[in-house]
Amino acid sequence: MRIVSLLPSATEIIGDLGLIDSLVGRSCECNWPPSSANAKIVSLSRVDSMQLSGAQIDAQVRSALGDGNELYSIDEEVLRQLAPDVIITQDLCRVCAISSDNVCDVGAKVISLDPRTINEVAQSVVTLGAALGVAAKGKQVADQMLERIEKVRRAVVGRKRPRVFIAEWLDPPFASGHWIPEMVEAAGGIEVLGKPGVPSVTTSWQAVRDAQPDIVVFAPCGFDEARAAKEAAVLVNQFDPNWRTACVNADRFFARPAPSIADGVKQLAEIFHGIKVA
Repeated sequence: MRIVSLLPSATEIIGDLGLIDSLVGRSCECNWPPSSANAKIVSLSRVDSMQLSGAQIDAQVRSALGDGNELYSIDEEVLRQLAPDVIITQDLCRVCAISSDNVCDVGAKVISLDPRTINEVAQSVVTLGAALGVAAKGKQVADQMLERIEKVRRAVVGRKRPRVFIAEWLDPPFASGHWIPEMVEAAGGIEVLGKPGVPSVTTSWQAVRDAQPDIVVFAPCGFDEARAAKEAAVLVNQFDPNWRTACVNADRFFARPAPSIADGVKQLAEIFHGIKVA
């Protein structure tokens, strides 16, 4: 089977399913597992996030979406040359990857993964495993992810729950959505502005201050820990000096709906409670 993944989370899942050797094409943002770099890039972002600040990225994205433009382009010639049997993408977020209705017809089966909750992330692993002919492995990977999260939940039972704000973007700040507020709950925290199962929303740092969080976690979508810290340093005057703060690798462990969110839950438990769960 020849697989093209236009979605970083799907590429990660393909690796977990043991099918990375079947990956022939990927998006420019697919970076895990490392061996996925062997696949050809077939989709590119029109926004060069490496060269822009968070505020500049936000402005370009809003401008493009306001004009009805897509944020990603497909190299149709390369895609046809790869002759995939399956193309995996999503319809959840226009900012994250190419939507399924914009994938050119090359005779491949198109699978759209659109999880909004932790359980739906697990189900997407099961769905993809079944579609790619490794149903038993898909269920195993999904069950292991859920059990790892449940293990953290059991470890924090009875501990005082801090009030937490997860910043999915910093300039402007975005309150978290989809599965991330559930990650906070599983790790023993209370998300003060984020809502589970729905998209993240723009807020303000004044609204964050008014919500009186004990801990603010800088987790800008698509950024690693170092980039999150760099963005936060520019905006430091916006923050309350009484906050405990932490920066995380959101690109790898939070924003990507894949089994690695279990690692994100473990990281949050350490931030909130100072405990490490094996």
